[in-house]
Amino acid sequence: MAKLPGRKRGRALSRLAVAAVAAALVGTSASAAVADAPVPAPVKNAEIGAVAQAPKTGAAARAKARVGAQADAPIFGLRGIERSSGFLYEYPPNGTGGLGERMFVTADWDLLKAAAPVDNNADGAADGSWAWDYAGNLYFNSATEDRVVGGGWNIYNKVLSPGNLGGGGAYDILARDNSGVLWLYLGYDNGKVDPRVKIGAGWGGYTQIAGTGDLTGDGKADIVARDGSGVLWLYKGTGNYKAPFAPRVKIGAGWNEYNMLVATGDVDIDGRADLIARGNDGKLWLYRGTGNASAPFAPRKQLGFGYNIYSWMF
Repeated sequence: MAKLPGRKRGRALSRLAVAAVAAALVGTSASAAVADAPVPAPVKNAEIGAVAQAPKTGAAARAKARVGAQADAPIFGLRGIERSSGFLYEYPPNGTGGLGERMFVTADWDLLKAAAPVDNNADGAADGSWAWDYAGNLYFNSATEDRVVGGGWNIYNKVLSPGNLGGGGAYDILARDNSGVLWLYLGYDNGKVDPRVKIGAGWGGYTQIAGTGDLTGDGKADIVARDGSGVLWLYKGTGNYKAPFAPRVKIGAGWNEYNMLVATGDVDIDGRADLIARGNDGKLWLYRGTGNASAPFAPRKQLGFGYNIYSWMF
């Protein structure tokens, strides 16, 4: 079995180095695996994989996953950064409603604070990514662009890119500052962003915010947010960048049993955006999207267990 690359000693956190790490995300959903990526070593003290599924990984599964992919329900796959190593792994949909075996992508992802794939050409597959490092720099990478967008992003404690929120032609960025104000940055397919627009205050009360694609069946990107009491709320997208969300709608209580909510678009390949939740016990659950704003998720289905080995997932 090939060995994973060792940890780099005395790494310098430079913009060039982090940009190169972030660039590794682009195209991982367009091929079976990184060309020379070794087989990941067995995970110790954890069992990770699909539950009662026959994993379908590689080019065949990815090709199947993209058949009929819709712009409002992209298929990004689940990615996780392993705590012990900083390695980035990806789990593609297996074509039967679950996740396939994990694939090693690249090392040194502990240099990054957050990341989000984008589907700017609306073909259902990732064609670029935003990434943020611990120094507060924002990066954009695609097949044609590789840029440092700007610095100063450490004023935000939450950043995500749920889709095209402003009616333009590319994925936008939501950012929450330390005072609880949420801001929108209109994004472009070349990695540029417009000056931020204030959405509103009071968002500091949410412990989780997630979304990738359309949850309500109207073709507009939506998000969900969990408050401190464990209630999950739906914010329906409007397509208007000055007021991108309709008033919130309660989905349900009891969501504090999860320590992470992750939106990767369409997991079960049915054309609807879904939601993934990681339990405090490390179990992974899929909430299939229904396309119904009044009840956006079907009853949960377990995807696997042992996922607490990841410091963050996206």
